[in-house]
Amino acid sequence: MVTRNQYLESLIQWGDDVKNLLHQQSISNPVGNHSINDINNWQQNIRSILEQGTDSLEDTDIQQLQSEGEQILFDIYQMGNERQATGSIPYGKHRLPPLPYAYNALEPYISEEIMRLHHDEHHKSYVDGLNKAEVALYKDRNKDPIKHWLREQAFHGSGHYLHTIFWENMTPNSTKKPSGELLLKIEQDFGSWNKFKKLFSDVAESVEGVGWAILLWQPRSGKLGIQSFEKHQLFQIADSIPLLVLDMWEHAYYLQYKTDKKAYIDNWWNVVNWENVNERYQNASKLTWQAY
Repeated sequence: MVTRNQYLESLIQWGDDVKNLLHQQSISNPVGNHSINDINNWQQNIRSILEQGTDSLEDTDIQQLQSEGEQILFDIYQMGNERQATGSIPYGKHRLPPLPYAYNALEPYISEEIMRLHHDEHHKSYVDGLNKAEVALYKDRNKDPIKHWLREQAFHGSGHYLHTIFWENMTPNSTKKPSGELLLKIEQDFGSWNKFKKLFSDVAESVEGVGWAILLWQPRSGKLGIQSFEKHQLFQIADSIPLLVLDMWEHAYYLQYKTDKKAYIDNWWNVVNWENVNERYQNASKLTWQAY
């Protein structure tokens, strides 16, 4: 008879088999990457259960783990078909992207409690809100008033896209400072690394209540810029591309730092993923317009 431990180990092995298949098929697009991260998080949950012991585990708990694995497999199939058919995400079909690291990976700078709440609850609400707005605007046009759904699309869409950048902008293995072309461009446009870091930190600290601090690439001027966004969608600079984003909504730090925004900002610099920021800069800077 298969024990609970053996069955849970078999689920982990199944996850490894699916990941190997994704790698063998050279699926390096967002579908493959997100699916592998989904499986990693699912496997980590099972390993945590095994470490804590399975004596108190109910049959319904095991069934839930199995259902989660089946849902991941279904999502891989569904999203793969949708992207193959359209080359894009259909309206109203956005998904919450998995974190590219464990929930506790950014400790002590950002706590596991914050990451779980921030990602699983707040970010998911923006995904759900964007899907609802897109369905109303593009698929079910009898849902008026249109201005309401346009506002919802702007708020939730910007929230979803900014948070997706935010997770990828961070890593537990930060180099603490950019290098290469990005560092040269920062020094050229802001005078020095330290001047840029201070200005960005000052902008972040100036955010009142809810908003973001953003490092931008501006194709029209060929310059980097720094801007604060209110909420997610207000005071953006049109025709610019976010490279590095810092969430200054209170849900991003309050449970750990209370009202000490400065400590949150100072500690956040320890988890910036400069490789990701540099990749975004390399891609964004290829886009340039006639300068005016």
